[in-house]
Amino acid sequence: MKLSIYKVDAFTAKLFSGNPAGVCPLDSWLPDQTMQRIAAENNLSETAFFIPKGDDFELRWFTPAVEVDLCGHATLASAYVILTKLQPQRNEVRFWSKSGPLLVRRKGDLLELDFPSRKAVPIETPLELKEGLKQSPAETLKANDYLAVFENEEQIRGLRPDFSRLLKLGDCVIVTAPGKDVDFVSRYFAPAFGIPEDPATGSAHCTLIPYWSERFQKQKLTGRQISSRVGEFYCENRKERVGIAGKAVLYLEGIIYV
Repeated sequence: MKLSIYKVDAFTAKLFSGNPAGVCPLDSWLPDQTMQRIAAENNLSETAFFIPKGDDFELRWFTPAVEVDLCGHATLASAYVILTKLQPQRNEVRFWSKSGPLLVRRKGDLLELDFPSRKAVPIETPLELKEGLKQSPAETLKANDYLAVFENEEQIRGLRPDFSRLLKLGDCVIVTAPGKDVDFVSRYFAPAFGIPEDPATGSAHCTLIPYWSERFQKQKLTGRQISSRVGEFYCENRKERVGIAGKAVLYLEGIIYV
């Protein structure tokens, strides 16, 4: 069996930056084990698979180790493939996922995701988080992921985590601080999903946007994920939803044999 595959760098305007995602359009679902093996073979943080659902699509995401319930950069990459390669006459696409409906619209030279808001609540900082990050954040909160807030961008850049300690938390960790020339910066550690550090994480912004929107008292924000590849985010707080916009670049188009 031959399948089309695309590799797209998401949340960036430049090749070799942002977050690379695999995208596999399908006519119908493959067995879960096959999709998981393809994702492991691709060895990207996520590979997205989608099938038609009327005028919409059903969408699923796999890391090399597990299926996840929400992924921003691979959703952006999937929309990029549909809106530029498969159905370029369209200006928006709706995906149906384990996290409900996800709409992606063209917005000038950006693609904007409409995602659920995941507001974090304050908690006491777990010992494994302090030991894993090798320093204590100024504030710790929790939604689906841990949110560790620091005082400045230099602290975020300087983190060298002990991933074996972070793994004991069982969930992923967002670290964030005010930015120098953007509203906020972040990094994302996901050893629980087989990804020590993810380079540009759309789903993390479901938590980052409501936090920084409330703290700065503004609805529109700019964010930068300061991994080695760097991701750029244009954000909007919409109460129960968030807008997460970015650019994408096609790196590879090909065929895989299964």
